[in-house]
Amino acid sequence: MNREILRLALPNILSNISVPLLSSVDTALMGHLSAAHLAALGVAGMIFMFLYSNFGFLRMGTTGMVAQGFGAERHRELSLTLWRALLLAGILAGMLLLLQSPIFDLGAWLLGIEPDYEGLAREYFTIRIWTAPAALGFYVLSGFFFGMQNARYPLYITLLVNLINILCSLFFVQALGWGIAGAAWGTVVAQSLGLGYGFWLLRRYRKILRRPVMAEILRWEELRRFFHVNRNIFIRTVALTFALAFFYAQAAREGETTLSVMILMMQFMIWMSFAIDGFANAAESLTGRYYGAGDREKFFAAVRLSLAWGAGLAFAFSLLYALGGERIVRIFTDQEVVILGVSELLPLAALLPLLAFAAFIYDGIFIGMTAVRSMRNAVLASTLLYLCAYYLLRFVLPFGYALWISFMAFFLFRGLLQGWMFRKRGWDLD
Repeated sequence: MNREILRLALPNILSNISVPLLSSVDTALMGHLSAAHLAALGVAGMIFMFLYSNFGFLRMGTTGMVAQGFGAERHRELSLTLWRALLLAGILAGMLLLLQSPIFDLGAWLLGIEPDYEGLAREYFTIRIWTAPAALGFYVLSGFFFGMQNARYPLYITLLVNLINILCSLFFVQALGWGIAGAAWGTVVAQSLGLGYGFWLLRRYRKILRRPVMAEILRWEELRRFFHVNRNIFIRTVALTFALAFFYAQAAREGETTLSVMILMMQFMIWMSFAIDGFANAAESLTGRYYGAGDREKFFAAVRLSLAWGAGLAFAFSLLYALGGERIVRIFTDQEVVILGVSELLPLAALLPLLAFAAFIYDGIFIGMTAVRSMRNAVLASTLLYLCAYYLLRFVLPFGYALWISFMAFFLFRGLLQGWMFRKRGWDLD
């Protein structure tokens, strides 16, 4: 079982780690043009991050349902899950393209985009929005591959997309002089080719997949479960997005220095999540497979070992942050006032992995079981606790401590609540 977990987790971790490289290249390209280009890329990229992250249910819901169909050897069920998810992704992508102007206007208003770089941000957004079909389609294909216990194909696609994106951005921006439009077109070209490669890889499963028949895809009784799973994961994801947006919004209100401190503190969260998410994805695939197959022994073994790997990795990150936290901060900035602000909060950064890992792993377990109502309720309850904790602590602690402690409480309570739900109901959850 440990070998199975590592076989699925390691490609996910490598895929996650490759993503920041692309962002760094685009940031460097824009940074050498002007401050306005850099700001425009940052805010437009943030709009896409919040926009696309809310459609993560296309991957997670597909993983859980396909993994259960794979475990039970119900090839018709997993085929229909794939076709339904692709149909939904296409409809949602079409809506994003039709509503692109009001979406940007809303994002610009919420983020407070300044007139100095609004035109550049709009130019980038109106080009990159054409990645919507490829981005949402990739979510679906990744979910299918994960459900089929294949973590290598999503890694191959991600590496290919990132490589093409970097090469195209360098060519379009530096050789052709397209400016911020070049960075956007680089992403469009790369993600479109990546989606095509994903469909080409899908050929491996042509003996298992049934041909799509619209009457079967739209059969209401089966469609109702599909929407039940994805609707609840969507609500959960919106709550997570809100929790993150609230964190940044409160930090921004305290001024530029405080925001910079919190952005750097968030790096400790991001890098930890890259690694632990790999084991959470493995938990999705394995628990879904054995839950669908009705194999209780292997199911509970996958649960225990996924939690053990998550705990071990969390301890390693806590040790790394405790011993080398300040050195890590100095990689990102040489501003002493920012370094001092982060240094005061480093003990909390070191504590975070130990408090947060269970929330990540249990998310994977619940997705594999398609226990989506329980997962949704845990996130909603944790978000409420997070808000209450922040507004209470704000009266008795300095801002940085109040915000970060309440943010850690959000993850801790989620993990504890999901753990309690699982121990109480186990195999019969949801």
